[in-house]
Amino acid sequence: MAKLGRTGIEIHPLVLGTNTFGWTTPEAEAHRILDAFADAGGTLVDTADSYSAWAPGNAGGESETVIGTWLARNRDRLLIATKVSQHPEYKGLSAANVKAAADASLKRLGADAIDVYYAHFDDPATPLEETVAAFDALVTEGKVRHIAVSNYSPERLREWLDITERTGAARPVALQPKYSLVSRETFEPGLRDIAVAADLSVFPYHALASGFLTGKYRTEADLERSVRGAAAGKNLNAAGLAIIDRLAEIARDRGAAIASVALAWTRTRPGIAAPIAGARELDQLAPLLASAEIELTRDEAEGLTALSDAYGA
Repeated sequence: MAKLGRTGIEIHPLVLGTNTFGWTTPEAEAHRILDAFADAGGTLVDTADSYSAWAPGNAGGESETVIGTWLARNRDRLLIATKVSQHPEYKGLSAANVKAAADASLKRLGADAIDVYYAHFDDPATPLEETVAAFDALVTEGKVRHIAVSNYSPERLREWLDITERTGAARPVALQPKYSLVSRETFEPGLRDIAVAADLSVFPYHALASGFLTGKYRTEADLERSVRGAAAGKNLNAAGLAIIDRLAEIARDRGAAIASVALAWTRTRPGIAAPIAGARELDQLAPLLASAEIELTRDEAEGLTALSDAYGA
């Protein structure tokens, strides 16, 4: 099990991403996925108030609403993390907006408190002291149990931590950066070093690179078979395919899926507590959960990291 910062809470080594819920995953299928995740020992579900405002006909909050209808009959089975700053009606991180957005999320979730509440993206237009105080107020009021930060620069994360030290405000327990075998530059080394020093649990998103690290995209033709193909296409080069080939070898030796090995690699990296990965359909969940059972050897992990270094170069 992974840890949630300094809270003492143990987290399953896979966090369930839910940005497809209420978009490409209908409510009934989402409920089946949540049932299976909880039955398998899953603990933490990740969403955001803006999921999935980008989809035609959606306004934002659809994922929270779907999770909320599941929670109505499954109280206390899972911890819920959600985020603020990107919902079309609640943009930014001013104190008033943070409070209003949290209340809206709580209503959609049908919950008394949010277990982990993220600042989704930095808001340079709002003084950071104001944002930190707003999150602290939610903790004091009992509406949020723990706070966290996503998509912040090392400088701004350090400033947030410094403010909490100076003011005694509630301290972040987790960090959510974009991170995978083909995307390491935003986390390493700046954010990584701060997270390790500050005991922040790191839950990376985009850990399968829009499906590229599942191994299903190997040719241009493959990209046309999925709505996510365009996003995965930027990795379709010699260095990217070399990573897929090595993942496939390890997966074959272990009788595992390529995706399972790719997710397991993230947990070999300093600071990483558990990757975030989502299943659009129930049959996609098993290889994600299986990643938690895989412990790569030192040679396997270092070999993958070397290929990732070459990709980044």
